[in-house]
Amino acid sequence: MESTENKIESIIKRQRRGKLFFAGDFALCGSNEAVFKALQRLHKSGLIMRVAHGIYYYPKINTNKYIHTKYLSPSIDEIAYGIAKRDKIRIVPTGSYALNTLGLSSQVPANAVFITDGAPRRIAVGKGRGILFKHTSEARSLAYKSKLLMLIVSALREIGEGKVTQQQLEIIKSHLANVSQKELETDIQLMPLWVRKILLSL
Repeated sequence: MESTENKIESIIKRQRRGKLFFAGDFALCGSNEAVFKALQRLHKSGLIMRVAHGIYYYPKINTNKYIHTKYLSPSIDEIAYGIAKRDKIRIVPTGSYALNTLGLSSQVPANAVFITDGAPRRIAVGKGRGILFKHTSEARSLAYKSKLLMLIVSALREIGEGKVTQQQLEIIKSHLANVSQKELETDIQLMPLWVRKILLSL
């Protein structure tokens, strides 16, 4: 009879590298305890990375000679959006994390903050680092068709009306080049008026 560990290993190896797994993905492979122990052993063997409690990653192989590590860790976005997909919730980066993601600030926050229509919680993803989901009842903030536009609007709201610098406007303009006219026309009505005026002027 095939062991729980062998079943899980076989499932993982059939997937592409860079895939996020949750302990619950292997519920049919054995009992909760057997699955937990199997994932621990596969983590120790180096097949997968443990990125947070109950969350594992089949790492990509590093091909960049300037990065001295065999495997690449997942980004905060990969983890956050992986959780959002599993839980069928919507999220959008906000605060300092949104600014850093767009290159509008060099500050790297300890907690990557996302607003969500799901439950509020914090997921620890490393020493002193975490992903913070903050619940919002403002549906408009999560209704954008374009993830990039949603991020741009979130960043501008963090900066504040009347406080956006010319340098930041130039960076935002470069990002807008990756937004289609159709997406802009669809999402423009969701934006605060002052944000709408800024984006239409660029």
